Amino acid sequence: MFTTRPEIAGTFGVVASTHWLASQVGMAVLERGGNAFDAAVAAAFMLHVAEPHLNGPGGDAPIILHSAASRRQHVICGQGVSPEAATIAKFEDLDLGLIPGTGLLPAVVPGAFDAWCLLLRDWGTWALPDVLAFAIGYARNGIHIVPRISAAIATMQPMFETAWPSSAAVFLPNGKVPAPGSLFARPALADTYERVLRESIGPTREARIDAARNAWYRGFIAEAVGRFFQATDILDTSGRCHRGLLTADDLSRWSATIEDPITYDYHGHSVLKCGAWSQGPVFLQQLALLKDMDIAGLDLTGAAFVHQVTEAAKLAYADREAYYGDPDFVTVPLQGLLSDDYNIARRALIDDTASVQLRPGTIPGYTPIVDHGASARVALLASNMAGTGEPTVAGLGATGGDTCHIDVIDRFGNMVSATPSGGWLQSSPVIPALGFPMGTRGQMFWLKPNLPNSLQPNKRPRTTLSPSFALREGKPWMAFGTPGGEQQDQWSLIFFLRMVHHGMGIQQAIDAPSFHSEHWPSSFWPRLARPGKLVLEGRFDNAVLSDLRMRGHDASKGEDWSEGRLSGARLEADGQMYAGANPRGMQGYAVGR
Repeated sequence: MFTTRPEIAGTFGVVASTHWLASQVGMAVLERGGNAFDAAVAAAFMLHVAEPHLNGPGGDAPIILHSAASRRQHVICGQGVSPEAATIAKFEDLDLGLIPGTGLLPAVVPGAFDAWCLLLRDWGTWALPDVLAFAIGYARNGIHIVPRISAAIATMQPMFETAWPSSAAVFLPNGKVPAPGSLFARPALADTYERVLRESIGPTREARIDAARNAWYRGFIAEAVGRFFQATDILDTSGRCHRGLLTADDLSRWSATIEDPITYDYHGHSVLKCGAWSQGPVFLQQLALLKDMDIAGLDLTGAAFVHQVTEAAKLAYADREAYYGDPDFVTVPLQGLLSDDYNIARRALIDDTASVQLRPGTIPGYTPIVDHGASARVALLASNMAGTGEPTVAGLGATGGDTCHIDVIDRFGNMVSATPSGGWLQSSPVIPALGFPMGTRGQMFWLKPNLPNSLQPNKRPRTTLSPSFALREGKPWMAFGTPGGEQQDQWSLIFFLRMVHHGMGIQQAIDAPSFHSEHWPSSFWPRLARPGKLVLEGRFDNAVLSDLRMRGHDASKGEDWSEGRLSGARLEADGQMYAGANPRGMQGYAVGR
């Protein structure tokens, strides 16, 4: 099979990410003696500079890691929580039925910095100044602007100029959109990182990392966030100006946590995902539904494969809507949702006809409630407020921007899969004292009481961010993932199935044409659903499109290279490492030797 680039192979180390600069920074760390955890942290900070339209320091970072020393896998939850003042009653007082998609109201505690510092402190070997040096250098001296950054800034230019002047000061230098191919510097961000390092004083490497965490969450960063949120009225998708709810105290109470992954066994593989504070278990639910189907016997670009995978996704995502939420606040029945008996009954609902219903399953002791009115909110799209959503899939599948992803394997066998996001330039205005905006993940909460994902103070929103990790025959095998909001656990699943059942390599599975459904309510404002909607990449045969329409899908085709931004890295039993990255968008790259 033709691939757009070779699958990287080596024995020393490999790095794959959504931007070539991050990949090369990660590889530079490995070459200089760092391990996979050092490399992942350096690459992540680099992504804050290289892809400001896709993530930033004010965002989130769920991480799955494998430690060769302990032979164990862990999740680091870098998903921050809602402010203490964020209650349903507060939004009712503001006459809001949905949390806005932009501005200050949807901000939660920024979790990325603490998550990366925790990874570096407990599993890394480098000092924080060394991993931050790459990002600081590029922020100070400038990154090469890719066309999509320019396009994102151009889309936001009217908002910046009329309502978010602090963002105009950063992203419109000399009042202009940075041109593709030009160098773009972030001196204020460089200053912020350098001040964090100056305040990182302590007798040991670990103590200095903890001092940096204190500077961020209990020092000048938290204070600057609190001042800006309490004193500034900001226009958001409601069409009105609001001040934020996040305070310095909210940041001071929070820290990233280490958790066990959720696991499901599938055809000789164990897939690991983050908990039900993310949408990650929906990947496992799809595996449970597909486990006894003849996926290996289907043409991977044929209508039957697309139909069966799509119908399984509809059932699994309906359960996401009905049952998932922060496990610190609600009991999520994952054992039942992944059980054989439950999935045998659910699998029987899949036939040759496309469902247009949102059908959550029933777990004893639970009442599944889902939003059946999401499709009626399509009219809100007419407002098309700039910066809304997690910029991912627009129109007929044309990629308008995504989140980010990083995969690393080192010579010791350590592995990392991470999906940082949030705090992108479209989300909210830059905090002038810091040089970066905050995230808007709080828009994923519902403002209806007594749902698993209902808004409550100090609660994690059910994030779409969803890194993946897999064992093969009990041994660590592959780190993988993709940006894409709702599509993350669709595109990643399709990629995984093609490798497991059709023997594809990483690059082959990435390059093969993909697809996604928009059947269930989106996690992003204005929480739309398009029942039966199915988008195929343009390289699918027209006969497949016709077949799917005959089955009842509201199917259409997008551009030829428009579905997914996957990357992955795997370690085989003979010690060889392989990595691949997505050609779509012309930014992702895999490196290694």
